[in-house]
Amino acid sequence: MVKIDIKNGSKNIKFLGASSLFNDLGSEMITPLLPFYVIALGGTGLAVGALTGLREGLSSLFKIIGGWASDKKGKRKGFIFLGYLISIISRFFLFIANSWGWVIGFVSFERFGKLRDAPRDAIIAQSTKKRGHGFGFHQMMDNVGGVLGTLIVIFLFWKLNLGIKTIILIAALISSISLIPLFFVKEPKYKVFKKSLFKGIKKLNPKLKYFIFVTSIFTLANFGLYMFLILLARNITNSSIIPLALYALFGLIYALFVIPFGKLSDKIGRKKVLLIGYVLFLFLGLSLIYFSGLVLIIGAFAIYGLVYALTQANQKALASDLSGNMKGTAMGFFHSIVGLVNIPAGIIAGLLWDIDYKIMFIYISVVALFSIIFLLFVKESGEYKR
Repeated sequence: MVKIDIKNGSKNIKFLGASSLFNDLGSEMITPLLPFYVIALGGTGLAVGALTGLREGLSSLFKIIGGWASDKKGKRKGFIFLGYLISIISRFFLFIANSWGWVIGFVSFERFGKLRDAPRDAIIAQSTKKRGHGFGFHQMMDNVGGVLGTLIVIFLFWKLNLGIKTIILIAALISSISLIPLFFVKEPKYKVFKKSLFKGIKKLNPKLKYFIFVTSIFTLANFGLYMFLILLARNITNSSIIPLALYALFGLIYALFVIPFGKLSDKIGRKKVLLIGYVLFLFLGLSLIYFSGLVLIIGAFAIYGLVYALTQANQKALASDLSGNMKGTAMGFFHSIVGLVNIPAGIIAGLLWDIDYKIMFIYISVVALFSIIFLLFVKESGEYKR
């Protein structure tokens, strides 16, 4: 059984949330501009899809190494600090990019900073017994930063007429603030594991491995769809501001509902809440096949915000429930496999988008249906003690 750090747990979650808020504020000043940036530099739908997939995929190896190394070293905070630092530095590099290839390269490098994810999630898991609420609070802080970032970029882009490069520089400077709260995070005590990475993975709960498989199938459909929704909104409205506003709507709904849905999963179980999210995502995909127009695209961003609120934090919470004592390795393995799946998922979606966007939505609907079927066989349990 993993020991819960009652003394520092609540403060740790708040400080980690504050770091995520400032990091995501800077990140989300950049993210909604990336599709426009890539297209303006000569990229296509395939390039946008590759960008979407590579943002997560290439960082996957670092996620599992970060988690395993923190288990083995007995310290997690240093890996979290290093991860945020890499992300900040890469945003300054993105400022000097002059081709869509360099944009993809620097954005991919920024995701290497995600080695922080597994050690950070492990600290959260050790900080509270109510993990749905704990992960939900952290995700909410992350999302608040995202919403603020999007609103700021709308103001800078629309009212002040600043260029994309200038906004990226401002975002990098704001992201630097994320390092400050980390100095106040207290390292929780936990058993140091000397197992090799591969032995550690082999020892993981079979139920966890099956759940990661299910989440990976879902990720083949839910690969960062918001970038394509942004492009679809621009095509429908012939405006760059409306898609940014809709992206802010997506983030706002995500932020408002992620804690309530986390608490709900603490009460009724993660699987039931995830099932609602998967079914809602299927409904979204089917709707975008048959309907179009401004009203639908507004509804699509709103529904997608609910899908994220239902699934993102609760997937991590369930993975944590099934991870046993090797929290860092388990969460790193979870993030890594899901992240790797993002690469083919984004590329496939980009190729289908270039053919016909409706074909892309048919594809994600079919995959979402399979993920729902597989989710039905997930076994929930209490703490895994092995």
